[in-house]
Amino acid sequence: MVTLDFERRLHAQGVRLVAGVDEAGRGPLAGPVVAAAVIFSDEPQIAGVDDSKKLHAKRREELFEMIMNRAAAVGVGLVPAPTIDAMNIYRATMEAMRQAVSNLAVEPGHLLIDGPRYHDPSIPFTPIVDGDARCFSIAAASIIAKVTRDRLMLEFDRLYPEYGFAKHKGYGTPDHLSAIRKFGPCEIHRRSFRMPAREEASCG
Repeated sequence: MVTLDFERRLHAQGVRLVAGVDEAGRGPLAGPVVAAAVIFSDEPQIAGVDDSKKLHAKRREELFEMIMNRAAAVGVGLVPAPTIDAMNIYRATMEAMRQAVSNLAVEPGHLLIDGPRYHDPSIPFTPIVDGDARCFSIAAASIIAKVTRDRLMLEFDRLYPEYGFAKHKGYGTPDHLSAIRKFGPCEIHRRSFRMPAREEASCG
């Protein structure tokens, strides 16, 4: 259940600016990994904020706009596929989170991080396993990261329509795997991820 309990405990300790941090796109075969950091200056009255994976796309879009309008600050970080290949997806995820925090317009006093780890000790942080399903600020960050990434994948779909990115957002669905076998990987595919063997298209 998503609550403000984590934020309230920090507020009670005198920490006013608390940022929730989450990412989207660790698992796909294509596209960037995107992270978001979100700070609310008070207790936001936004009903329905939850782990982005539990929400329909239309509801995520609605909540995205509400969060952007009511947050004190929102930062986004992005690491593209070639850099993911160069540094591995774990390090790329940490880098996207670091970028998201550094792109906030105000400096937070504490970070609430989704997951068990974070590698930048410059700001005090608390890692929370399943944080996107438990912590309001992290859930809000998950929505910002997911919607931002989905919108990018729609742009990539226009550039590479043969792969169907608008439908699967780069995840390894049967249709996506079939397209990779037929056409080979494109510029936004993660070459370090396991790709299906290419099948030459029939000329007959």
